[in-house]
Amino acid sequence: MAARALMVQGTGSDVGKSLIVAGLARAFADRGLRVRPFKPQNMSNNAAVTCDGGEIGRAQALQARAARVAPSVHMNPVLLKPQTEIGAQVVVGGKVVGNAPAAAYQDMKPALLPRVLESFAEIGRGADLVLVEGAGSAAEVNLRRNDIANMGFARAAGVPVVLVGDIERGGVIASLVGTRAVLEAQDAAMIRGFIVNKFRGDPRLFDEGLTIVARATGWAPLGLVPFFPDARLLPAEDALALDSPAHRRRDAKVRVAVSVLPRIANFDDLDPLAAEPAVELVQVKPGAALPGDAHLVVLPGSKATIADLAVLRAAGFDIDIRAHLRRGGTVLGLCGGYQMLGRTIADPDGLEGPPGSVPGLGLLAVDTVLGGDKRLAPVSGTTADGMPFKGYEMHLGVTDGADRARPFATLGGAAEGATSPDGRVIGTYVHGLFADDAQRSAWLARLGAGTSAIAYDDLVEATLDRLAAHISGHVDLDRVLSLCR
Repeated sequence: MAARALMVQGTGSDVGKSLIVAGLARAFADRGLRVRPFKPQNMSNNAAVTCDGGEIGRAQALQARAARVAPSVHMNPVLLKPQTEIGAQVVVGGKVVGNAPAAAYQDMKPALLPRVLESFAEIGRGADLVLVEGAGSAAEVNLRRNDIANMGFARAAGVPVVLVGDIERGGVIASLVGTRAVLEAQDAAMIRGFIVNKFRGDPRLFDEGLTIVARATGWAPLGLVPFFPDARLLPAEDALALDSPAHRRRDAKVRVAVSVLPRIANFDDLDPLAAEPAVELVQVKPGAALPGDAHLVVLPGSKATIADLAVLRAAGFDIDIRAHLRRGGTVLGLCGGYQMLGRTIADPDGLEGPPGSVPGLGLLAVDTVLGGDKRLAPVSGTTADGMPFKGYEMHLGVTDGADRARPFATLGGAAEGATSPDGRVIGTYVHGLFADDAQRSAWLARLGAGTSAIAYDDLVEATLDRLAAHISGHVDLDRVLSLCR
């Protein structure tokens, strides 16, 4: 018997589709159902490594965790990782197949639909329920031809749709009713109900709003979901999350400054630090200066290292970093940030742009050559101070040089990363480093903040449980289940 399926689409990006699916996945899993998440096409530079040797969007990895199953490349068969304003790296079945400008990608999609449907069928085997997440807006009718992310997939797979609208941004009635208005009749008929998300205030004030939308669309109102403040404790999928205003922690013992560059990748590396009560994480975008009182400056990963390095220099962050080091601070480069810290970055095959080589920041005596097969693997090892850790690698290129004689860590007996002679500039290809409680505690102690006050995995699990309870309390789960194919 085939698994039942339901697709959650949105009136726009960042309306909470990923969170709704994660909450539903945990809620239905708690009912004893074998739940699997699925997203036909995702666009994100926040990716996760799967146990079957590929990469998928971070949101699908979180949804798999919510469903209490291991993530698989079939949960997100097409992943687009933006490298420029009009182009992206294309990942199919967890592996890079090339780069494509946005217009050229539109012509690729018909050939990708069979792969998407194959993965959808694979995910459904052995499952009771598949929860499918759409991408962007269901109302992007200008992209409807060859669509594989929203209605194109729903129609091809015969999966009914629930539409999510975000009341926090305003105009939710217009966005829901407007979506119905612009969709062609057969697409609109796939939508069976709607959810209004991120509500604040007295829910009785929106009773009439739900009635207006239901009357205008013919869709069933399935729930009015209040804003879920603990969403900040879960790994975010989209860089839009980085636009949220930071709140000053007056009682923080250390400040960690993070450069937020245009093609930042795997920025959830810093989530565990942000969750620590003793840490104030300051996200700094071009146009502002890195704070002079920071204890640690982090250069995170990047999907376009050379381009982001140019932005870093234009913003004056290189000057700020050198001043930070003169004051006795520490700098950590993660993946692309590690490459930036070196003397040179060479791109002989033009993977990120025109072939060539550019000077790095020169803070580590290493050089990077981009190329070769992409390294995708979970890793574990011991850092130079003897602390164990677990994480993952996701990078292209090889980095070598004199400072590799002082590795950051040892992985399976091999040296990894590099450290400056004074120990205050560190580079590593390991992602997920701070999610390891022992490793995070060691960093906090080094920075003068004591040891960790949280168990990060337990925090995420407890948050998923609260999310499931939150969704269950405001969405008619029985009605939702009855709508599944």
